[in-house]
Amino acid sequence: MRFRDQDLVFAHSSKGQNLDIPSANPINYFDVVSHAAGLPELTIDGKLFLPSNTQRKRGGKFPLVMVVPGSLGVAPSHLAHAETLTGDGFAAFVLDSFGARDVTSTVANQTQFSFASSAYDVLAAWKVLASHPQIDATRIGAQGHSRGGSAVMTAAARRFADAVLGQGAGLKAVLAAYPWSGHQFLDPRVGETEIRVVMGDADEWCSPMQVQGHCQAIRLAGGTVAMRLIGGAQHSFDRGTDIVNVAEASVSPAAPTVYLDHSGAFIHPLRDVADSKLTDRDLMVYALKAGYGRKGAKIGSRDGESELFRADMLAFWRRTLG
Repeated sequence: MRFRDQDLVFAHSSKGQNLDIPSANPINYFDVVSHAAGLPELTIDGKLFLPSNTQRKRGGKFPLVMVVPGSLGVAPSHLAHAETLTGDGFAAFVLDSFGARDVTSTVANQTQFSFASSAYDVLAAWKVLASHPQIDATRIGAQGHSRGGSAVMTAAARRFADAVLGQGAGLKAVLAAYPWSGHQFLDPRVGETEIRVVMGDADEWCSPMQVQGHCQAIRLAGGTVAMRLIGGAQHSFDRGTDIVNVAEASVSPAAPTVYLDHSGAFIHPLRDVADSKLTDRDLMVYALKAGYGRKGAKIGSRDGESELFRADMLAFWRRTLG
């Protein structure tokens, strides 16, 4: 069953409302940054959950947090986070990038659709949500997990966001949970968007060192960014489920960072020249042939880690959007 076909009602919220999101299927970042007007169109969707009217605040509109799932699609943990947020007075929108693309999981193959598409979906959703009569367009944030964490980090990058939304428009704040930072803009500016990363130092899917470098680049470019590293925590440590090995997972956390020039074109790690025709698949093939890829990686939580994430999440959104 597709996510849109599920009937969901949270404890402190109205029934989830399906929203259609006019999005696109770019093959790479160059497609977005340099040719945003001619992208192949695709309508995706997600569910909007509004808090009870007794929680309505400033100007009769709600601040909103967009929850962006990772490689396994919408999971119970993402819905639990959205329910926690609506219970605290935030509207929550759970984005489903998979259903309309007929994808169920990308853990074995992350190239079924591009990382640029994932980030574009976030900004396409922002457009729809910012025009919603019950949402405060000045207080929209995005919380991404794993692949979704990568998506919200890219959506905050001004080189990307300006091409999609126009100069300076976009997310108020971003919470990236254990993101992959394998693709980074040489110009990492994020404007006024505040960024927080929360990640475990035992992550087997994504490199904490690569993410640290990404955060430092944003900081040196004038951005507001903080990273919290959790000792011993695995990937998806907020799930509240036992730690298990996902045998089919295809990961390469030690592969070199691939940078993007001002046009959004990839710069191959072994070359000095940007190439607008390079795709995610091309870089994945390089990483595998260079010996960085491997199969199998752990996900799950130790006691108290999901509660730790929930507390950190609420503190961040109360401060930035509350």
